[in-house]
This record gives sequence, structure tokens and C-alpha cells, in this order.
Amino acid sequence: MKLTLVVEDTRFVVEKSIFIAHPNTMLGRMFGSCLESSITKSNENGEYEVSKGVSSVVFKSILGFYRYGYVSCPPSVSVKELREACDYFLIPFDFKTVQCQNLKDLLHELSNDGARKQFEKFLEEHILPAMATCAETGMRECHVVILDEDDYINWDEEYPPRNEERAQLIFNSEMYRFFKFVENRDVVKEVLKEKGLKKIRLGIEGCPTYMDKIKHRGSGARPEVIYNYIQRPFLHASWESEDARGRHVDFQCVRSKSSNNLLSSINVDDVLNVDRLPSDGEGNEFIEGANPSID
Repeated sequence: MKLTLVVEDTRFVVEKSIFIAHPNTMLGRMFGSCLESSITKSNENGEYEVSKGVSSVVFKSILGFYRYGYVSCPPSVSVKELREACDYFLIPFDFKTVQCQNLKDLLHELSNDGARKQFEKFLEEHILPAMATCAETGMRECHVVILDEDDYINWDEEYPPRNEERAQLIFNSEMYRFFKFVENRDVVKEVLKEKGLKKIRLGIEGCPTYMDKIKHRGSGARPEVIYNYIQRPFLHASWESEDARGRHVDFQCVRSKSSNNLLSSINVDDVLNVDRLPSDGEGNEFIEGANPSID
């Protein structure tokens, strides 16, 4: 049985049997052993319109998976675009099913997949417990520093480094190597945003290791403590609700419903306490020493 599929006004005539062999893909579900009328409907010409968001060039490559077992990326199509099409049609995207001249972009997409899966593991086993520790103390944010397992950290109990007492330290060499890559940190930020976290910051910062020396400033003054530092990856995130922000009183300028001219309701003479000048009885006031005007 032949099917006519329409993509961007381009018609592809294919055997229905090629889809039956891949029932877990979208086209396999649409044109598999049974056509469900609620999912797959033909037009008046008996043709099936498939995905308006995919170009005919990309769809031709997608059909290659059913015909030959792999998807070949055309030179005019980016690997990212092909990747999105594979995700849409539920076709596996890996080095076995995708052939591409641009190995850099192909490996980049594969690395993004691997980074997402790897971080999900790190999040569950290491980062989430650290965040829960902060949450149990009433904190609504967490600052995590990822250290190599060989790093030596020895903070002085009497003079600990400032602003570091609340940092959560995770000693994990595999995680340390993972966070060194900028693109991995970009993937991490996307995952944390998807999980509803806010104020996400990732990067490399100095982490104090052990106290080097103390400078005494005199009697009564706190001594200056100097620590040695190493550069290590960090992750900062918050789960504070937006509703909890800005609970102070907001002052706004509201137009008064009373008279716009405040002076109209004030007796100027009372305010200034000025005695009225003598007048001629007709409303004209005389100023001492001034010559009357002559009309």
C-alpha cells in the first residue's frame, strides 16, 4: 500500500510498510498497522499533510531513516535544525542514525544530550541534597562550590573566611571536570530554569583553602586573615517565591480629588500676617511714599 505525504506542497510517495518496522516513531504510529482516524486523516485527494513546521528538504532526510536506517544531513540544513526534526518525529539522534559532514556541530549536539543526562544525575545525587540542607535551615537560596576530590580545605574555626560559611562544598572530581566547560554550564542553567529555580548563576570563582597568615591591626581591631585561594566552579540558585519579594509599602503619586489649586483654599493674608493698606474706599490701596498714577 502506497501513501502520499505532503510537506510544503512537495509530495512523497512511500510504501506504508516502511513505517510499520518503526512503531515507536511518530510516522510509525500514524501509518503503522492501523490508521486511527482521530490521529491520521487524509485530505480530499487521499493525501496526508505532515508537519507544517518541517521543510521538505529536512523531511526527505527523515524518510532516509525508514528506507536506509540512517538520516543524512543535507549541506543546506544545520545540525540543530535536523536535531529538532528528529525529536519531533521521535527518531533517535545519535552517531549511528545521523550522518553529517560537520562533525563539530554533530558532536556539539551529542554533548548537549550527554550533559543534560549527566547533570540530572549530579542534581539528584549531590546538588539537591545540598539545596535541601539549606532549605531545612530556612534559607531560600543555595551556593554550591564544586571541588576536586584532591583539594585540601582547612578553614580556621576562630577565623573562618568571610561570606563562605554558608557555602555548600561538594568534593567530586567527575562533577568538577563537568562544570569546567562553559557549554555544560549553559545546559545546566537551562535545566534549572525548567525546574523552576531562579537567580541562577554559574561560573568559576576563588575558593579559600587554608589560612596563610594573620595581620594584627592593633588593640580592639579585628585581625586581617589572609587565605590561599583556588579557582573552582560554583552554582547559585534560589527558590524564593516572587510573591515574597517587595513586601514594603509602595508609595505612589495619586492625583488629589480636592481642588487642584491649594492656594485657592488658603487666605494668603492670614498666612503672611500682612495688614491691609489704607484705601480710598473704592478698592484702591495707597502705598506710603508712592505717587498715584495719572490716567
